[in-house]
Amino acid sequence: MIQKHELPILEYDSSSEEVIKPNLGTQQLKLPEKCIYAFLGHTVDDYALQANAAVAETFETITRDYPVYIIQQDGMEICLCAAPLGAPAAAQLMDFLIACGCRKIISTGSCGVLTDLPENEFLIPVKALRDEGTSYHYLPASRYIELDKDIRDTIETTLLAHKIPFQECITWTTDGFFRETQDMVKYRKAEGCTTVEMECAALAACARKRGASFGQILYTADSLANIQEHNERDWGKNSLQKALRLCIAVLQAI
Repeated sequence: MIQKHELPILEYDSSSEEVIKPNLGTQQLKLPEKCIYAFLGHTVDDYALQANAAVAETFETITRDYPVYIIQQDGMEICLCAAPLGAPAAAQLMDFLIACGCRKIISTGSCGVLTDLPENEFLIPVKALRDEGTSYHYLPASRYIELDKDIRDTIETTLLAHKIPFQECITWTTDGFFRETQDMVKYRKAEGCTTVEMECAALAACARKRGASFGQILYTADSLANIQEHNERDWGKNSLQKALRLCIAVLQAI
């Protein structure tokens, strides 16, 4: 049934079947239950090469192809896949991974900070502000989506065990990278957001719709704390490999 609304983004189809299935043409593909879905660029492919990972499938898009790896970690099979930038593309590929068997998904990637947080700090989103479009196709409209508490608890326990400081956060998920205006940044900060990124709300909604568990580890990159001048810093590059290793440790603990 379609919940109709004057604004199309707030219309939601709760029950009818998709015309295009997320596992179209790969119905026989069976991926591991545990998955790392990482916004880490070439770090994913470099790690897969070092680990002699098998390529289970290649997800083809018009812009680039995404190898879906299977790595062996201490006797455990883990799916490893690089995530594309932006909520629509990231949710599309994650929907495919879930359709092929992934059920416990840990994502990691950088975030901008809205407050005076140092670079390369680790954060765990508790909930995400749904200021993007993709999540509204997976769940009815709401201002926030909360991330799965069980996964969050495991992430926190893992970071504590590795003696890595972290904070919980409310993150602002937006499609408009170049529309993070000065007044909007102040507004988001006033309602409790300390970070900004482009995918978390959509991925959490996709996972919930499909019955998968999802958690995310963010690391701090650029800063919008001074709204008069954006500070790129070094985009959190020192955290890429550490973030990937933490995701592996989390999945080993689940």
